[in-house]
Amino acid sequence: MAKKPGKPETLPAIENRKARHDYHVEDTLECGIALMGSEIKSVRDGHVSLAEGFVRITDEPPTLTLYKVHIGEYTPAAALGHAATRTRILLAHKSEIQKWAKKMTKGMTIVPLKLYFKGPWAKLLIGLAKGKQAHDKRRDIAKKDVERDLRRVMSRRG
Repeated sequence: MAKKPGKPETLPAIENRKARHDYHVEDTLECGIALMGSEIKSVRDGHVSLAEGFVRITDEPPTLTLYKVHIGEYTPAAALGHAATRTRILLAHKSEIQKWAKKMTKGMTIVPLKLYFKGPWAKLLIGLAKGKQAHDKRRDIAKKDVERDLRRVMSRRG
């Protein structure tokens, strides 16, 4: 089906802003995600929540599996639709998965950071992360406040 002329279609980029607040992200990896037809249509509509999601690595065969990411139902699919929080397979090279498995240490987790489209394909940016403690979070909030105040003062001067 040919695209209609006119305004290009803008697809949503769903970000997990809570992840950067709760974790120190040490490394990132872009991987594909295996979705059903009703899921991809729901993602295009922006009905996704990455906040509770996490990723696990299995050894044989090396795979990345995404858990607890909520993709809302696509209403026209009704009974033929999908389960909202089913587990989903992530698509990455075996060597990348094995490299990340070696990097995993105690206290590390893999969290979804961003879901977006690259051409017709849905991509998920995942991050190898270590949990922040309360004092780290307070320090980050204080730093953001100072930066915001500086921007406010500079905008008044110019």
